[in-house]
Amino acid sequence: MNDLYPATDIKLYQGEQYQNERIKIAYLSADFHSHATVFLMLELFKNHDRSRFETIAISFGPDENSALKTELVASFDRFIDVRAMNDLDVARLLKEMRIDIAVDLKGYTTDCRPGILAHRPAPIQVNYLGYPGTMGAKYIDYLIGDKFVVPEDEEKFYTEKIVVMPGSYQVNGKNRTLDTSPLSREECGLPEHGFIFCSFNNTYKNNPDMFNVWMNLLSRVNGSVLWLLSRPGLFESNIRAEASARGISPDRIIFAENQPLPQHLARVALADLFLDSLPYSAHTTASDALWVNVPVVTCVGSSFAGRVGQSVLHAIEMPELVTGSLEEYESLAFELATDSNAMRAIREKLGVKIRESSLFDAKCFTRHLEAAYQEIWQRHQNGNKPARISVADLIGIY
Repeated sequence: MNDLYPATDIKLYQGEQYQNERIKIAYLSADFHSHATVFLMLELFKNHDRSRFETIAISFGPDENSALKTELVASFDRFIDVRAMNDLDVARLLKEMRIDIAVDLKGYTTDCRPGILAHRPAPIQVNYLGYPGTMGAKYIDYLIGDKFVVPEDEEKFYTEKIVVMPGSYQVNGKNRTLDTSPLSREECGLPEHGFIFCSFNNTYKNNPDMFNVWMNLLSRVNGSVLWLLSRPGLFESNIRAEASARGISPDRIIFAENQPLPQHLARVALADLFLDSLPYSAHTTASDALWVNVPVVTCVGSSFAGRVGQSVLHAIEMPELVTGSLEEYESLAFELATDSNAMRAIREKLGVKIRESSLFDAKCFTRHLEAAYQEIWQRHQNGNKPARISVADLIGIY
């Protein structure tokens, strides 16, 4: 990716020492609308300590006329729409505002604009949340992670220095609202009886090995169904054909159309067990399921993208749902689907952990992230190069 988005010859920041009254943080994204990034981060934006941090949204995504957008805009000190500006002009704007820390929330995902930070407009530039991996770019100094998504022995493969959060790197709040209208299985096309496995991930997150496990589970658990998000084109017919080829009746695969988040969460709550994906695990979809008290079974992958399920399950203090192989994954999912006592115990524990664990505590997460921002800012002020930051070591310092 550094070949596609190399550092430019125009390096705007030249080593000046800013003396801002508050540390200025710019969040850059195309997703400041009804998007998973906002659902995850809204409470973080709202909980920033405005006496110490000035927050600025740099938006290059669609403008949305909604209550959510109004709430989002109000959560920043400034909200700037830069869709009409080219990368260099946006970078110059950041430089003129004397931004201390620029946080890229897109990485190399749809509608990204890494070319802005390629001009080095800010002294400290950070990769967070949107892209689960290294950007491989010399102009990105830090990546916000945790010990699960980026194990210490793999940090050498990242061009960024890692900020290690004490819980999950994934921020969550309690702002996910459910549609409270009564909803039945029948209304969702689900059978009235039988165990419901679900996986509401994007289709590209799986491969044939994972699909084989899912079909094994349907074969072993009588009356069970698999509930997936639908996709345009030949997706449904292809999936049903693959199920049939493995001896599974195609009508045991149920498809769900996209819905607004409150309606989607209400229907997720009808499921019994969320089956995580591999090699690319659930991210927001995992915390969505946990929020509505649906357990998630995950298998640890070999990359950042494949370990997010592990990260959120440890943050919600449910490590017993993390497996190390597909064989263990299938065995655990089968046990929960066929042992009502085991499933009841898991759901009761999860119900408690939703309230008590760190996963959905946005205020705590914000304080931890602010400690990291303070530390990387202070390192820069002292003339030190970027270095690995363990936030657990900072807690209580700031």
